[in-house]
Amino acid sequence: MAPLTRSRSGRDGVPGDLVVEYYRQRASLGLIVGEGVYPSFAGQAFVRQPGLVSKEQVEGWRRVTDAVHAEGGRIVAQVMHSGRVTHPETNGGREVVAPSAVAIDGMTRTYTGKYPLPVPRALATEELPGIINEFVQASRNAVEAGFDGVELHGANGYLLHEFLAPSANLRTDAYGGSPANRARFVVETTAAVAAAIGAGKVGLRISPEHNVQGALETDADDVLATYRALVDGLAPLDLAYLSILHKDPAGRLVQDLRARFGGKVLLNTGFAEVTTREEALALLDGNRADAVVVGRPALANPDLLRRWREDLPLNAPDSATFYTEGAEGYTDYPFWRN
Repeated sequence: MAPLTRSRSGRDGVPGDLVVEYYRQRASLGLIVGEGVYPSFAGQAFVRQPGLVSKEQVEGWRRVTDAVHAEGGRIVAQVMHSGRVTHPETNGGREVVAPSAVAIDGMTRTYTGKYPLPVPRALATEELPGIINEFVQASRNAVEAGFDGVELHGANGYLLHEFLAPSANLRTDAYGGSPANRARFVVETTAAVAAAIGAGKVGLRISPEHNVQGALETDADDVLATYRALVDGLAPLDLAYLSILHKDPAGRLVQDLRARFGGKVLLNTGFAEVTTREEALALLDGNRADAVVVGRPALANPDLLRRWREDLPLNAPDSATFYTEGAEGYTDYPFWRN
């Protein structure tokens, strides 16, 4: 199950009864990757996003993981720092930071209205170990909360991806410029988390060439060099997996990265098209991936495993309820009736 933003955890970022039930219902999926959780209050990206910072947030997630495990499931936490994809009206008035002082050309919904995304403050080199420590502490908190591991969010334009993308990273220190330098922060963060909780409990999600939220990667040669440098830095760590979101899973880039990584690779074909049963089977039967990451079908079908196994009809996801606050479109999707 893909990490899916659902905005059901209130302003305090504490998962409640609805969140417990939502994940419990989907425990039959091979592995649940929970929605992105912020590792610091400044790193909150969305309204009502859950966190892994406070004692109350950890205790809330413990109820979720207990429920999933009671049903025989497995679940990892996706640790996600927003970087520049936030606003002080969302993150409690805190400073917005990023690799460079470059704003995204776009708007964001906050607790008080819709605003242009602000120009972030560029992180100083000496601040970067502190940001890494936020990822480490959130990952330790995830283990304390009973998660089976963590997935670091290096995709879709958030902080780790901002270091990788030349459009967002204009740095001139050791963390900017060349592909290897832009990959450095992600490698160091992943290595620190692996050292803290064990590499076998750590995955990383990336989305090369996805080109969303201002993280533009349009030079194919640069993309290949950047992600090769990244994967070459990750390969010796012996991580649990690498999750790749890309529209062409059989193409040169994805399959090159898979071979270089040398470990388990999960594939997700992106946001434009819903992953179908046939596509998932084709990716696995064609040895393109070790597992397929599925989003909207899992959102709308808590018993997706059974429906795909028996080739049953699917519930259709209701996009109008993706980011609302109640049970509608969240925990009320029906199981197969027989």
